[in-house]
Amino acid sequence: MIHARRTLVAAAALLAVVVGSQGVAQARPAAEPAPPAASADPDGRLPTGWQITEARSGEQLTWRSTTRVPMGDAAVEFYSGDRFLGRPLAAKDGHTFDLALKGVALGPAKDLQVRAAGRRLDEAGMKADSRRRASKAPVKPSALLPANPVDPGVPGPYRTVSGEYELKSVKLPDFPEPVEMRAAVVAPAGAQGSRPLALFLHGRHPTCYTGGPEGEFVGGWPCPTDSKPVPSHRGYLHDQKLLASQGYVTVSISANGINGQDHLAEDGGAQARSSLVRQHLAHWANWSGAGRTSAPAIVRKAARADLSRVLLVGHSRGGEGVNRAAMDSLSKPPADRDGYQGPVRWKIRGTVLIGPTIFGQNPTPDVPSMTILPGCDGDVGDLQGEIFVDGTRGVSRGAALHSAVYMVGANHNYFNTEWTPGQAEAPADDDFWNDEESPDPVCTPGTATRLTAEQQQAAGSTYIAAAARVFVAGDDRVRPLLDGSGVSAESAGPARVLTHAVGARRAGAFLPDPSMKVDGGRLCEQVDPDPATACLNTDESGASPHFAGWETEREAGRNAVALDWSTPGSAVRVQPERPVSVTGAESLALRVIVPPNTTGTRMDVSLTDTAGRRAKLGDIRLDGLPGSWRTASYWGQEVRVPLTAATAAGLDLKQVKSLELTPRSGSGKAWLIDAWGWRPGMAEVQPVSLPRVDIGRLTADEGDSGVKTYRVPVRLSGQGSGQIRLFVSDSKTRETTSRVVTVRPGGENIDVPVDVPGNTRYDYGTTYNVFAKAVHDTVVGNHLGGMIVKDDDPLPTFSATPVPNRVTEGQSMTWRITMSAVADTEIWFDAEFAPVDGAELSTTDVDPTWLGEVTDEEPPPARRSPTPDRPLSQLEGLHLSIAIAPGELSTDVTVPTVVDGVSEPEESLRIQLSLWTREGERVEGPTLDGTVTDAA
Repeated sequence: MIHARRTLVAAAALLAVVVGSQGVAQARPAAEPAPPAASADPDGRLPTGWQITEARSGEQLTWRSTTRVPMGDAAVEFYSGDRFLGRPLAAKDGHTFDLALKGVALGPAKDLQVRAAGRRLDEAGMKADSRRRASKAPVKPSALLPANPVDPGVPGPYRTVSGEYELKSVKLPDFPEPVEMRAAVVAPAGAQGSRPLALFLHGRHPTCYTGGPEGEFVGGWPCPTDSKPVPSHRGYLHDQKLLASQGYVTVSISANGINGQDHLAEDGGAQARSSLVRQHLAHWANWSGAGRTSAPAIVRKAARADLSRVLLVGHSRGGEGVNRAAMDSLSKPPADRDGYQGPVRWKIRGTVLIGPTIFGQNPTPDVPSMTILPGCDGDVGDLQGEIFVDGTRGVSRGAALHSAVYMVGANHNYFNTEWTPGQAEAPADDDFWNDEESPDPVCTPGTATRLTAEQQQAAGSTYIAAAARVFVAGDDRVRPLLDGSGVSAESAGPARVLTHAVGARRAGAFLPDPSMKVDGGRLCEQVDPDPATACLNTDESGASPHFAGWETEREAGRNAVALDWSTPGSAVRVQPERPVSVTGAESLALRVIVPPNTTGTRMDVSLTDTAGRRAKLGDIRLDGLPGSWRTASYWGQEVRVPLTAATAAGLDLKQVKSLELTPRSGSGKAWLIDAWGWRPGMAEVQPVSLPRVDIGRLTADEGDSGVKTYRVPVRLSGQGSGQIRLFVSDSKTRETTSRVVTVRPGGENIDVPVDVPGNTRYDYGTTYNVFAKAVHDTVVGNHLGGMIVKDDDPLPTFSATPVPNRVTEGQSMTWRITMSAVADTEIWFDAEFAPVDGAELSTTDVDPTWLGEVTDEEPPPARRSPTPDRPLSQLEGLHLSIAIAPGELSTDVTVPTVVDGVSEPEESLRIQLSLWTREGERVEGPTLDGTVTDAA
């Protein structure tokens, strides 16, 4: 039996942010427990939908949604205000989510929140969001941009052949069940010579189903009897056919076995997906060489694949997976965490990332990428894939082009036809849910800005083909479609697509960071809960992909420049720590955010060199993207101004001191993300094996005495030196600090010491957590780890003493619960009414307010009423808040009675206590017996 307790408790203190990423319908394990804190909830009431429940694993925080939350790619997360609590585990019903309370300090009840990719899912959050709906009506979509002379969406000259193969399943670390090796192949027929290879990886979606499109999803892996695997890997056949007609061999691989088990992996399955991709690539390398005669029939029918020209395409969590595969192909991951141990016999020329997750925020800097950001993404709604662009700045040489493609009106699912209603074999739906009472003005189907499934798929195919032409074929005529040059492709139809980029031949950057001096504006923090320092106030309607959160509520080193003006003419000047060189550039390219649905924001752009010479380059004009409170439309649009005026004014473009933005429109707001010297063309990309950092996790016993020092395993590999930012949780303050650390593989290790004091007091154990991000000349594979300290002390024994337990009606019965030794954690008891011999105390004999607070029968409040009169043991549950605080030996339990005016014999009460051990075993506690006599 699982019992729900209505009162909010602080079962244990949050020692550190729990790490790992598991998704909408699954979650990473909760942290091990830590020293507790007193409850911060004075009235002891949980918000609607929340409960504290008991299960074999111990106490857990449970949230139940009134509507089903579909399995998807974004991670469901519990928060207390802006403090991350953990990622819960989802029940099969899709409504219930449980987070183990070991190591979690809940905080005030009113602050409990459920989020997925930044959007609120809980009832209180939905109500708060509804107050933000009073945003301006969205502007109508602007006219399509001028057409690029070369359209990559036009089918090529080749006819195609298609088929599937299935190989022996493979075992991957963390997963008990093997993962399938199944794929759909579409290839050119009659093409001469070896052809480039494009590999597709789908995202996280239900694994199995019964019936057809109107059937039901079934979770788990392998698929249960009488159910079939969802054919997610067949959802990109339209993209594959276009590429195959243009001469590419294409393969789309199935990953249901990972989707059904990735809740077991702390990284949400990123490493497993990389391993699966490289397993397939290894087979293709063999089939393209000596092993061709043993290849599956469809592979032998296809043109031979050229493994020196590989494009990886990943959707949602598949995007994070192919990014990791590109990284792992350049720098080998730790062998014990990797599911592929063979040689790298391929070269990744680029990646395409469609509505991707990036939980680790660890992009591969030296492999070109294009990220599609769907403007109506209802799954990964914060559009965190923007970090695949922003997160590469300054990390490596900067030669690889990293492009973001913002597609207005596209949702998350429809890029995959097997996730699209009317096209899929299995059940499918629109991930951007429609509120009939309050339709979204941008993303509700039928609005001027929302794309149909067919329109979205055509636009997606066109831009995937554009990336192939640029990254693999080296066709610079197509680059303007990806790099912010402001052109469109006719094959993309009516889709309004905007792009920006970093890398390629850009040079000399104005990158906001703590060393930058800002006059007239504000250097803001991209990730910070404090409205005074945050770039975007949480009260604003909508969100920004640039400001997507990470593992910590505050993150040092991520900044932008905020502009806020009430009259035109007030200049904002930014001055980097060192002069910037834009010599050789044609233009200055700026990425600037303006609020959604605004029009006509204008600014003058000026530069000043170190000699004091100043030149106005020109002006820029921006309209906001169509947006609502549910979209991430605060997105940086790329605008360019030529440098001819600076040259004419004699500025030394090697020594540019400052950049100045002067608003010329009325009042408004804007945010400068960065600015670069720009010139056309692609730079030669020479991927190198940068130093690589992988954070491990260590487990140790606490011990009975003394202090032992352990060190978190931080693995370094590769060559050269670089820098990472290391985040370490503090077990005392519950805060996370960061520092920049120099990385030298073969030199000194990164030292993360953990002092573990031993004692003989019972506890649940302690978790220390460590996170890492690349700063310069490094890559980070496994970004999270730390240490788990296992407590080895026995559970104390417990007794109950009446003080008193025999009373006259109208008085209170009280018992003192005492334990044999103090503990380092709060000890919580569950309670049940039990039958008694003789007359039993009934619902009308106890205080009705108390009765309503400690029982949780459904439906409330009728069945919590004391009438009709019934024995207490017939109630469904008793949910008393009984806890012994850390360092204390006892606590009192009180049951208040009332005078009912009815002549009755002596009536008795029995309460049976129980508790859960850290091993997940339920043990019996003291029994509380009491007697009530009539008031004479």
